[in-house]
Amino acid sequence: MRLIEDILKASKNLVDETEVFFAHSESISADLKQDKIAIGSKSKGSGIIIRVIKEGKIGVSCTDNPQTWKKCLDAACASVKYSDPLPWKGLPEPSDIDQTPLAYDKRIKTDPALVIDLIEQLKSGSETYKADITSGSASAAVSGHTIANSNGLIYSVTGTQVHVSLEMISGQSTGYESDVSWNLDKLNPSKTGEEASFFAAKGQGGKEIETGTYDVILSPMAISQLLDAAVIPALSGRNVHTGRSVFARKIGEKVAGEKISLVDDPMDMRGIANCTWDGEGMPIKKTSFIENGVLRSFAYDLRTAYQYEKTPTASAVRTGQSGAPAIGNHNLILNGPESDIYNDKAIFVHDLIGAHTANPMSGDFSVELSSPFFTYDGELQDPIRTGMISGNIFDVLYKIQGCGSETRTLGSMILPSVRLSDISIIGRG
Repeated sequence: MRLIEDILKASKNLVDETEVFFAHSESISADLKQDKIAIGSKSKGSGIIIRVIKEGKIGVSCTDNPQTWKKCLDAACASVKYSDPLPWKGLPEPSDIDQTPLAYDKRIKTDPALVIDLIEQLKSGSETYKADITSGSASAAVSGHTIANSNGLIYSVTGTQVHVSLEMISGQSTGYESDVSWNLDKLNPSKTGEEASFFAAKGQGGKEIETGTYDVILSPMAISQLLDAAVIPALSGRNVHTGRSVFARKIGEKVAGEKISLVDDPMDMRGIANCTWDGEGMPIKKTSFIENGVLRSFAYDLRTAYQYEKTPTASAVRTGQSGAPAIGNHNLILNGPESDIYNDKAIFVHDLIGAHTANPMSGDFSVELSSPFFTYDGELQDPIRTGMISGNIFDVLYKIQGCGSETRTLGSMILPSVRLSDISIIGRG
């Protein structure tokens, strides 16, 4: 706190406003090579991001050595001269918000015993089906973030996170699964191991599929890849106003099936980075981007909202090496009609290979299927050797016929499996 106060004091006569973001973390991890722990590591670090505003111009600098904050401040002030001026309306004032951590489990510590236990649970689950472990990992982390600015705002939060992953092989068939949570009770390493072994063992002997149109079930992982490739970028206010979004000028129009909604809820306890303030210190709020198929809002940070005279949506997140705030989402939730999506025959797709190659503007994609199965009678039944899936990501929003009852947290998204109709599958036969 003293360091932050020193930075704010030193910058007072240099710029109009200053923001200081301080982050520190400690983590421990172990990597598997086959079924043995090959590498274990423990790390600890901290960093400071300083953002300054002078006459509407913004400068940013960061350092991973808090003792060099003076040089960092000088660099931020120097970068102001290279910035274009904006109609800046000020950093946020302090608000009466609850700073109780929303993603913190005091049982999670950087203790080797915890990571070893997670590894053992992974391995135990992996014995469910006959397959061999090729690699895997488990990690635990504790982190803290503090944001303060020259308007008197100062918020702090502590968070925890545990993560497991496992890759297995049986013959020529591979299986991969992972899980992440801020709460030990919500992490299931044994299930992660079981599912990795299932996809490896049961994926053997798959038959080629004929090219045609099918009903398709996308796992949460698969649908997250499509949303991340085109839909999330299209909801960014910056992309909308710079002509890089298919949703531009469509507020109030239908852009998805009438029962489909996309909502960002930063306080949904299934998320892994819940907080009561965003990356700029704005009080968070629930934002409906798509509501019952109708486009209702775009995502804005302060900079973009001020530039285009829009209302900020508290959508600033801290990502990347610079740590500067950027437009993002906290817990993007896909809601739709729940149904028994596995009852009728369909193609189940666990993962997509190459989803990042989709065109973010048009939404067109053609990617390879990973771990596909024919599913019917409520279960995954017959493995499919390989194939391609093609179409348009924005059209997918209209083709969702039902959603599974269970959800999965993947990064900043909370998603169910979804059943789609009339999807083009390209076979290799």
